[in-house]
Amino acid sequence: MTTVLLKKTKNGRYTGFTCTGHAGYAESGSDIVCSAISVLVINTINAIEIFAEEEMEVITGEEDGVIDVTFIHPVNEKTKLLMDTMALGLENIEKQYGKMYLKLKFEEV
Repeated sequence: MTTVLLKKTKNGRYTGFTCTGHAGYAESGSDIVCSAISVLVINTINAIEIFAEEEMEVITGEEDGVIDVTFIHPVNEKTKLLMDTMALGLENIEKQYGKMYLKLKFEEV
């Protein structure tokens, strides 16, 4: 199962997120759920960097499926919109395929 933890402040500002694990929907290389999650997460990171010009620290571990993102400063409106869009996509994957493959969580920090 993949777990995505989105971290937000009390006032709703994102501070980062952590994605861990492999979905386990199918064998590696054929796992459409894992692929969909990866595309959403990696595209969001790239979009935040290019379009929102947000400073962030990104730590990855391919073998154990970890992507950890920490925003250096309070995020701008473009980053908030991109993060909201990623959350929407992940929520839809979770609804369609179930929590046995993707668990989306929110944490107040």
